[in-house]
Amino acid sequence: MLATVPDISQGEVTLRLLAAAALGAAVGLERELREREAGLRTHMLVSVGSALFTLASAYGFHEFLTAGGNIVRADPTRIAAQIVTGIGFIGAGAIVRHGLSVRGVTTAATLWVVAAIGLACGAGYYDAAAITTGIVVLSLWPLRILAFRIIERFRPDENRLIVELRPEATVVELLNDVLGHGYKAQSLDLEDSEDRRLVTLVVDRSVTELVPVLSDRDYVQAVRWQR
Repeated sequence: MLATVPDISQGEVTLRLLAAAALGAAVGLERELREREAGLRTHMLVSVGSALFTLASAYGFHEFLTAGGNIVRADPTRIAAQIVTGIGFIGAGAIVRHGLSVRGVTTAATLWVVAAIGLACGAGYYDAAAITTGIVVLSLWPLRILAFRIIERFRPDENRLIVELRPEATVVELLNDVLGHGYKAQSLDLEDSEDRRLVTLVVDRSVTELVPVLSDRDYVQAVRWQR
């Protein structure tokens, strides 16, 4: 039996790249709406780039492998395997330290998984790529809300909130957010120094619903409730 080297049509190449772009954009859209470090375009580019690396690794050297009438054996994952390592550099750039808190870890994780989604699309593994995209989108939004509700149910009610503000932020911004969500401030203590602004705020009811809201605000560096 004559050995052959697998090839792929132009239509299939286009389909795989478009699938990678669509699934990467689906994950990136959630990051874009929440104004994270990497948004829709970044996630789309990472996914498409991963798909292209996979296609080039598996099919890009077809003429070389079949030149001269002889079949040259090669590892089709030799380039695609480097995606796993290379995506770490982009992910590290999304992680930023703000005072006592570290932000961007979730975004770095989404970039990492989007690279895997793009790789799966490039390999034609559409089912796995689509299912993974659904799981990621679910974990970023509905599952996040559910997790906070579960935490609220099993933890005792607490009403003391500790917020670290950015140096340029004002307490007024924090109070407007708190009051705007139906809370009443009972006491407030401000610790203002050169490197941080720490606000301890006591409100009239449990702050477990307020913590995820404030954690998304640009003027907040860290937030927690005191047990």
